Amino acid sequence: MSKRDFLSILDLTPEEISHVLHRAVQLSEGQPSSALAGKSVALLFEKPSLRTKASFQVGIHQMGGYPFYMGPDEVGLGVREAVSDVAKVLSSYVDCIVARVFSHAHLGELAHHSSVPVINALSDWEHPCQALADLQTICQHKGALEGNTIAFIGDGNNVARSLCMGAAALGASFTIASPEGYDLDDETLGRSRELAPASSINCVRRPGDGVIGADVVYTDVWTSMGQEKDSAARMEAFAGYTVDSALLSRARPGAIFMHDLPAHYGEEVTEGMLEHPQSVVFHQAENRLHAQKALLELVLS
Repeated sequence: MSKRDFLSILDLTPEEISHVLHRAVQLSEGQPSSALAGKSVALLFEKPSLRTKASFQVGIHQMGGYPFYMGPDEVGLGVREAVSDVAKVLSSYVDCIVARVFSHAHLGELAHHSSVPVINALSDWEHPCQALADLQTICQHKGALEGNTIAFIGDGNNVARSLCMGAAALGASFTIASPEGYDLDDETLGRSRELAPASSINCVRRPGDGVIGADVVYTDVWTSMGQEKDSAARMEAFAGYTVDSALLSRARPGAIFMHDLPAHYGEEVTEGMLEHPQSVVFHQAENRLHAQKALLELVLS
């Protein structure tokens, strides 16, 4: 059987995404899984992490597997060692590679040369594991994706890209409010519209316009890891894009607030928003564990 990589949220069909979300809920309710018994998984991280590292390590252990972590000093993809060589060597040791990288191109090269599945734990282009946890959280709080509208306030980044396409695949509408020059790319918007022709996939400039009619209000940091040199320009461009209780109140009654963390208080979000009565941020963070366990079951089944 050919190996199954997960580099993009669209590497899963809509039916497979739905299966992963359903299974993730079962796992969150305490159903045991020994799907990784006797298996080893390499965690290859170029970027530091709290949720991604902890959730994968704990999840792999809970399913009977052995997680093997390698941090930035040990990796050196394309610098200390050729990406192709890393892929071939690790493939001979482990059953799966979970990679958190700067370059999506390196991720693709890793998958190309690996004989075992490669999972994207974050790249500069997509963050599909985060999207799975996000979609699970929305389903649990809203009952379904179809018919709901997600408003993303901020940068058209890797998180927004995976969430937009994943939501569209399950029939949700998606609106992103970004300043000029920080829009979600046309390729992502076009693909999302193809996936959900009956849904609305929109870009707007003003946050207030973005949250009108929204069932979910989502934000993320203005400056991601690797973009620190652009921090001052981004702070200026995103002035006015802070999500606070007043902005959330303009969404539909009962709308939920989401953030993938870490949060930069005083920038994309105000102090106290993570504890807002409509916030599901910490449940969203917990769901990284359950969604990734369900994904690992699928990929390694």
